[in-house]
Amino acid sequence: MTRHAATLLIAVALGLAPPAFADRDDHERARAALERGEVLPLGRILEIAGAETGGGRAIEVEFERDDGRWIYEIELITPGGQLVELEIDGATGRILDREIEDDD
Repeated sequence: MTRHAATLLIAVALGLAPPAFADRDDHERARAALERGEVLPLGRILEIAGAETGGGRAIEVEFERDDGRWIYEIELITPGGQLVELEIDGATGRILDREIEDDD
C-alpha cells in the first residue's frame, strides 16, 4: 500500500476526511452551474459514486469543464480499502471513467 493511500485510510477510519472540493474555485463553479440547472446536486453525484463503488466514501471532489460538459472527478475509498477515482458527467450522472489505484 502506498504511503498516500495508507494516510487516507487512517483519516477516513477516524472520520477526519469528509469529501471536499479540491479548491474554492471548484465549489463556486459547481454552485453556479447548479443554480443554472446545468448539473445535478453534489449529494446526488456522491450517491451515484457510492453505489458504483459498493459504498465507497468520497474523500476529494474536483469539478471541471471538459469538452463542453461539466465533470465531477471524485476520489473514494471503498469498504475494502481500495482508492478509486471516478469521472462522472455532472448533468446526467453517467460514469465516464473509473480508475483503481494500484499499490505497485
